[in-house]
Amino acid sequence: MSGASANLGLIDVSFGLDPSIYKDFMELPQGDCVQAEYVWLGGDNELRSKTKTLTGRTTVNSIKELPVWNYDGSSTKQAPTESSEVLIKPARMIRDPFRRGNNIIVLCETLNTDEEPLKPFNQRADAKKFFDMRLEVEPWFGIEQEYTLFQPDNETPLGFPKVGLPPEQGQYYCSTGTGNAFGRMIADCHYRACLYAGLTISGINAEVMPGQWEYQVGPCLGIDGAYQLWLSRYIMERVCEKFGVIVTWDPKPKKGDWNGAGCHTNYSTKAMREQVDGEEAPYDVIIRAVKRLGERHKDHIHIYGTGNDRRLTGKHETCGIDEFRYGVADRGSSIRIPRDTYNAKKGYFEDRRPASNMDPYLVTSRIFATTEAIPWTPSANSSPATWK
Repeated sequence: MSGASANLGLIDVSFGLDPSIYKDFMELPQGDCVQAEYVWLGGDNELRSKTKTLTGRTTVNSIKELPVWNYDGSSTKQAPTESSEVLIKPARMIRDPFRRGNNIIVLCETLNTDEEPLKPFNQRADAKKFFDMRLEVEPWFGIEQEYTLFQPDNETPLGFPKVGLPPEQGQYYCSTGTGNAFGRMIADCHYRACLYAGLTISGINAEVMPGQWEYQVGPCLGIDGAYQLWLSRYIMERVCEKFGVIVTWDPKPKKGDWNGAGCHTNYSTKAMREQVDGEEAPYDVIIRAVKRLGERHKDHIHIYGTGNDRRLTGKHETCGIDEFRYGVADRGSSIRIPRDTYNAKKGYFEDRRPASNMDPYLVTSRIFATTEAIPWTPSANSSPATWK
């Protein structure tokens, strides 16, 4: 915490920025309008945003009230200069925890000028098609997003000295106290901002490496899990802006004997959660789904994030990237079946393979498609670039 505060002071001094001046202006009334922050994914799967003033109104009650907008795709590696317009169509909106009031943040999908999904960048369109095929299945997702906080040099994680290494990992997981927990202020600010925004954040905890944390999104129904994860990532990047700290989603942010960062994806369907008279036992449905994931292990690894080979080594609570196995309460497996699920013979399972930089549109929809035996083919453009 002290490191984050010190970094904020250094950033403010070096750039001559005073947060109290900003606060003075943000307290001014904004008149008869709503500020909508449109957020989308750029050419490297990075988050981008810009603001639109919606005049003559003080609230937005539905996503349908929001207009389609556009941006310069030649500046985001998504269009040539001679035909640079990319359309952004609102898909999900939340309350804005930064501007507050009735202002909103709007997650958008990218379209070409014919209003067709912008390929290969728009993974949302295909994801929605998969989920819409079988809405009655009621897929739930709980996504555990791990991330690592770095000092402004982008080389030193919070809790690491400038020279040498901190004590070995072990004491940092779910830790408390100076010398153990680094970045709690950022984790708490993000947590509260997400709750204010209306996202389903079910908890947070410090992770195994210094400066590494996790938050959990869900349970969410269908594609809403992907929407909420993207929006929560956007909020995290904005929170870190304020502290002058860098957040990385890289799956192996520090070389050596340190845990990587994953995005474990918990999954269930209605048939896995409850017994219906005359239908298959929930635990049998779970095991069949897990085995189907194993049959397509390589296809899933292909879309589970860039740099995942540096994380899935068979060490540090992972299974090797070329191996697939499942087990009860086994955090060294590809798929973990929780002890509670095994005992109750119903519930959910955890796919531990996705990397922290995975695209949730791809991961959630393909888990759904594979377990429901819906055909799909991985493409060369499916795997996102490593986030900076």
